[in-house]
Amino acid sequence: MTARPRDELDAATSALVLVDFQRGVVDGLGAGVPLGPHPAAEAVANARRVAVALRRRGGLVVLVRGSMGRGGVPFPAPRADVELPPPGGAPAEWTEVVPELADLGSHVVVKHQWGSFYGTELDPLLRRRGVRTVLFGGIATNLGVESAAREAYDRGYEQVLVRDAATAFDAGAHEDAIARVFSLIGRVRTADEVIDALDPPA
Repeated sequence: MTARPRDELDAATSALVLVDFQRGVVDGLGAGVPLGPHPAAEAVANARRVAVALRRRGGLVVLVRGSMGRGGVPFPAPRADVELPPPGGAPAEWTEVVPELADLGSHVVVKHQWGSFYGTELDPLLRRRGVRTVLFGGIATNLGVESAAREAYDRGYEQVLVRDAATAFDAGAHEDAIARVFSLIGRVRTADEVIDALDPPA
């Protein structure tokens, strides 16, 4: 098997977009729902490592968090067979970015649906900064992160999923999203590989 060429990422034209690393999601939708294949703490720690490395090299870090509307559910909220968050609404702290990442975001973008671009300032923010490559991490890989990645693809961005800085409510859903979506619209790399790609070759 032929070795994959070493990636190179230009920090000045790259942005790390971290999706839904907020208290109500990281803690398993307020009900302790297990995450996989990476525990929440591992995904958060890897996201932080990439964020620190990118910021140190002059790159942009954007935190995206979902907003809750009336009754503690996303607004507007079409009817669905499965209600997210669970019935009864969400506590006020549901939408707070987890403290492990809150100090790293150059910008916080508030979204009202799964996608991070629709109805938000994310696209103009990236374009004004000359961003060409978007690095993604977050929870859940197959939900908010995949939605954002599809939107980025439609807008012509190069993209990289940081696979161990993302996780899902089901390990199979995480891997399926990587195999069936992310590998078709961008690159999939580990946090270590991304950090290495940000350093020019010796």
